[in-house]
Amino acid sequence: MNNRISVLMIEDDKNICSYINTLLSANSYHVISALTGREGLNLAASLCPDVILLDLGLPDMDGYDVLQQLRLWNRAPIIVVSARTMETDKVTALDMGADDYITKPFSNAELMARIRTSLRHCRGNPYDRIYKALDLEIHFEKRLIFLEGKEIHLTQVEYQLLTLLAANSGRVLTYRFIMSAIWGPYIDNNNQILRVNMANIRHKIEKNPAQPQYVFTEIGVGYRMHENEYEPSLNEFQ
Repeated sequence: MNNRISVLMIEDDKNICSYINTLLSANSYHVISALTGREGLNLAASLCPDVILLDLGLPDMDGYDVLQQLRLWNRAPIIVVSARTMETDKVTALDMGADDYITKPFSNAELMARIRTSLRHCRGNPYDRIYKALDLEIHFEKRLIFLEGKEIHLTQVEYQLLTLLAANSGRVLTYRFIMSAIWGPYIDNNNQILRVNMANIRHKIEKNPAQPQYVFTEIGVGYRMHENEYEPSLNEFQ
């Protein structure tokens, strides 16, 4: 029985397919390739891969249509890997259910890190009871936040925003997603209230808010938080 993590790559460029296949195979992933959207949908249904890498520029159908069809039934992490660099493309893909968006060209380390992050969230990582990155710690169950060992006090909305980002650390959350999660689906599209709260959070947790270490802005798209570095001791699972 093959216990390796399986990755379905839906990409029509054979050179990129070969490159990613070599990279992932060298890191003990099992890679399946599809050169068209229709073939990718069929393989996703029959093989149930652990992760899906999706190009948007496919020869037989638009990548957004593939993404939309996959999200009707498939819950595997979907990482869009595309040459399209427009902010609107990123926002559309993330709002349609993509877990992440990487623009070509990308580094080996970036792709591997994005895959690891998507798998961690998909599997409901028990580490998420505590978030730790650099000098920041968030204890979700105790509702406590520490910076350099000192407790940080946030307003209720600020706490909800920061913990939402921390629970999805390493992933880009769009402005629309964040505002809907915090203020409800009927909030208008003016994200001024979000920007004000994020500015307040940064002044409380960042040494230099203009050069953040924890919460990063994906301009025109949303926010991303430094990936969780916490590693639990074995007794936490006993």
